[in-house]
Amino acid sequence: MPDNADLFAHLVNHFDLSAESSRRGFLKATLGATVSLPVLTAWAAGSGKNPFIILENADGLLVSDSTRCTGCRRCELACTESNDGRSQPALARIRIARNYNFGPRGQQAGMGRGMGEFGNFRLVQDTCLQCPHPVPCATACPQHAIITDPKTKARVVDPKRCNGCKLCRRACPWDMIAFDEAASKAVKCSLCGGKPECVEACPTTALRYVSWRDLTRAIPVRQAVLPLGVDYKSAGCGGCHSTRK
Repeated sequence: MPDNADLFAHLVNHFDLSAESSRRGFLKATLGATVSLPVLTAWAAGSGKNPFIILENADGLLVSDSTRCTGCRRCELACTESNDGRSQPALARIRIARNYNFGPRGQQAGMGRGMGEFGNFRLVQDTCLQCPHPVPCATACPQHAIITDPKTKARVVDPKRCNGCKLCRRACPWDMIAFDEAASKAVKCSLCGGKPECVEACPTTALRYVSWRDLTRAIPVRQAVLPLGVDYKSAGCGGCHSTRK
């Protein structure tokens, strides 16, 4: 997130607020409120301007080929050793272990029927999709701690601003933000300055770093619960519970 002075200058240029009346209108619309995406979007809609985008799209992102993955988890080790200085796969910004048994859809698919080692023997790598604007984790963060890396435009966590509230984790549709319990800070994929360590460590070339494109709508949102087999709105409680005394 840019500084206030830079942000206001960007707003002036983006909304073409050259006239004093336009400046006064904008200030009046945002008076008494923190300049936020909803406020800017509402003001833009009323003025006929395009939405204001603070976070630019990343230059690249990670893509995976699950047919090549052997489940060695070297990528998870390389990630934490490079970023955190310790071998802790649970803190990795790429997720292999959680998809071993059931795949990215979780236990809702059922053992033997879903993607994963116990289903079709396929191992799935989950990676950060570097979401386009509006970025869910950045929008949810009350401390504006999700910023763009100046080199890669990746969405990264500023540890100086992060207060460990974990709201970004709840906002991410694919649960790709990890939490460092020792530091009490959120962490996420930074693309390692444009040369991801996980890609370098993969022995089967199952990971690639490619130019960014919007993949957020191509990936189904993860569901953490089993699907309900009964329509309770129409069947009521009788589907599971006997009403006889």
